[in-house]
Amino acid sequence: MTMELTWHGHSTWHVDVDGTTFLIDPFFDNPFTDLSPSDVEDPDYLLLTHGHADHISDAGAFTDATVVGVPEMTGYMEAEVGFTDSIGMNLGGTVECGNAFVTMHRADHTNGLNTGYEHDIGMPAGFIISDKKPTQEADEDATTFYHAGDTALMSEMKDVIAQYLEPDAAAVPCGDHFTMGPVQAAIAVDWLNVDHAFPMHYDTFPPVEIDIDDFEREVNATGSTAEVHVLDGDESFTLE
Repeated sequence: MTMELTWHGHSTWHVDVDGTTFLIDPFFDNPFTDLSPSDVEDPDYLLLTHGHADHISDAGAFTDATVVGVPEMTGYMEAEVGFTDSIGMNLGGTVECGNAFVTMHRADHTNGLNTGYEHDIGMPAGFIISDKKPTQEADEDATTFYHAGDTALMSEMKDVIAQYLEPDAAAVPCGDHFTMGPVQAAIAVDWLNVDHAFPMHYDTFPPVEIDIDDFEREVNATGSTAEVHVLDGDESFTLE
């Protein structure tokens, strides 16, 4: 099955799995997109990795979607933002969402709410979206995309995600300062053993400005055979 991946800048992705649509970490106030939230068709599911403003600031524009996140996140979204349908899940869990399965894995990061960091809102996470339910038996027909969220390099990428969740493609933060930089993000790509790698969370504001060519050079330096795709804002890629 094909999966349509569209990057809207920073960590904002739209994913279409056979007609089931997902929007991840909506933040359209970034230099890679000319879209506003009103330009984006409501997704079926809104996936939120954590509570920082550059990941949830536009969530309120998509309250018709089912919001998915850790229970602390979904509870806040229902009580304060206006969502009426939610799936509160937690690290290690898999839920069926339309024509896809969503597995939550931890991300090594902090998770204060918005930019004041005044409230903890549960553990930060990443999401693995697949058209097949994960099992211990390898399924070459499965199509799987990993959105790492905001994270540092962690051994679970090699020991758990690559081994058992088997992503074909991964979007990894590489802007440094708040997340991995190009070196650690490249190691993550190698450990994940993916065919396709997409950089995200870079060049949005000064602390995360990098030379994106460094990321591709570092991936090649690991010996990884992953193809690096540096997308333009609002550009799509079909994962098959």
